[in-house]
Amino acid sequence: MPRLHVRRIFRAIAAVILLVAAVAAPTAPAHAAAVTITNGTQFFDTNGNVLHAHGGGVLKVGDYYYWFGENRNPDNTFRAVSVYRSTDLRNWEFRRDVLTQWSAPELNVANIERPKVIYNSSTGRYVMWMHKENGSNYSEARAAVASSATVDGDYTYHGSFRPLGQYMSRDITLFDDNGTAYMISAADENYDLHIYRLTPDYLNVASLVGNFWNDAHREAPAMFKRGNVYFLLTSGATGWNPNQAKYATATSISGPWTGWTNVGDSTTFNSQPAFVLPIQGSTTTSYLYMGDRWAGAWGGRVNDSQYVWLPITFPTATSMSLTWYPQITIDTATGVVTGSGSTPSYRLTARHSGKVADVVNASTANNAEVKQYSWNGGANQRWQFQDVGGGYFRLVSQHSGKCLDVASGSTADGANVIQYTCNGGANQQWQWVDVGGGYHQLRARHSGKCLDVVSASTADGADITQYTCNGGANQQWTRTQV
Repeated sequence: MPRLHVRRIFRAIAAVILLVAAVAAPTAPAHAAAVTITNGTQFFDTNGNVLHAHGGGVLKVGDYYYWFGENRNPDNTFRAVSVYRSTDLRNWEFRRDVLTQWSAPELNVANIERPKVIYNSSTGRYVMWMHKENGSNYSEARAAVASSATVDGDYTYHGSFRPLGQYMSRDITLFDDNGTAYMISAADENYDLHIYRLTPDYLNVASLVGNFWNDAHREAPAMFKRGNVYFLLTSGATGWNPNQAKYATATSISGPWTGWTNVGDSTTFNSQPAFVLPIQGSTTTSYLYMGDRWAGAWGGRVNDSQYVWLPITFPTATSMSLTWYPQITIDTATGVVTGSGSTPSYRLTARHSGKVADVVNASTANNAEVKQYSWNGGANQRWQFQDVGGGYFRLVSQHSGKCLDVASGSTADGANVIQYTCNGGANQQWQWVDVGGGYHQLRARHSGKCLDVVSASTADGADITQYTCNGGANQQWTRTQV
């Protein structure tokens, strides 16, 4: 055969091999562009169906984020743990129901809550932990475990139990600390929070690391680590109704842990923590708060619930802050997460008079006085609560963009309260303290004193100052979104 023909034949064979290889090769997901997510809504998957991953958690495998969560029957009992995947955290492809009410007899009628999944590199299996109840009440208080050889395959149910054979276990989360896994769960009727170290295969509890929050009455734990600091974010135990989120920190998972610090507003923007997701990109690592706005709070079913996702910021290495944004933008490639949209404004109403905090004459000048006045809807009577961390807020006047300020940083009783250009001073930071009955005190950070209507006057134009907190109705306030 002529040499020229041989070359042509080999070239043709090589071309066929390359074509077959190109067709057979798996297609890598395209680079994820930045996406925008609207808060306080239901999410939908790429097929247009409502996305059910309530109380869930996220695990990144390769280029994909896998989101596991609760999918319930109309009577709120367990239907499935559903899993979705995405490269950009907005466009979610439904993969399958990886655990269902038919996966084991004890799941036929049950409640399965807060499923979380981690990967065990030594066994090559994905391990899911959950809170399990009998479907009728919350008397079982058990942890449940399942596992799978693939992240979105069928999970084998391994059963349920009380940790170490004795402790109640309700709301849970998992945390993988460089190959050592921990389970954190609410115990003792939700009054305690336990940290357990798991066995090497992650399928059982090896030991109780500690009960660092005895009688705390906290639930919905979410743990993450930033630098060398561990953060544990929780909610109070108020059923479906939202409440004030609090967090504690430590430099060792075995403690000592700090006390609780408020974060976000008094209802955590009408949400409850589910998970904190680190998003590591080419530019930075951001931390995403993932919360549930439970429909039970308005009498709805769990599957009618909504989601609240917010970027976490860190004023210091050991503090965190949450600010409300109607929308957030996520760029998983760079790791940048930003909030956008207007921050809600509130009118601040004094309990004793029913009148509101007002910047006199709608002035935009520094040192303009703040007094009480009848509500008229003006922008000078609207205040934004901007979280500055550590449980403190700065109150920003909507009309001027300036901060509620104790003049000259005075710590004296009767010191004047004014508006002033926001500058980060402690005399511009206020703590919103619940005193019961739906009322709160506003305590200045620098002095510990309360926002006070002078002499408990009910007149328009009465001065607002700071004064030693004494429980008076003229030091008690409500806030109403306007």
